[in-house]
Amino acid sequence: MKMKQFKELTDEELNRQIEDFRKEKFNLRAQAKNGQLESPAKIKQTRRDLARALTEKSFRAAAKAQA
Repeated sequence: MKMKQFKELTDEELNRQIEDFRKEKFNLRAQAKNGQLESPAKIKQTRRDLARALTEKSFRAAAKAQA
C-alpha cells in the first residue's frame, strides 16, 4: 500500500491493518523457515507496508498530542 492509502484510513481501520500485516509477516517467516515460501519479496513488501502503517499511526499520535 502507498502512504496515501494509509492516510485515508480511519484509526480503527489503520489498527486492523497493522494487526493484519503483523500476522502476515509472522506467517511468511514461518513459510520461509519451512521452505514453502513462493516469493521472498513478499516478506520485504509486508515489512515495508507495516512500517508505513506504523509511521502513519505515530504521525496521528503526535498530531493529537499537539492539538
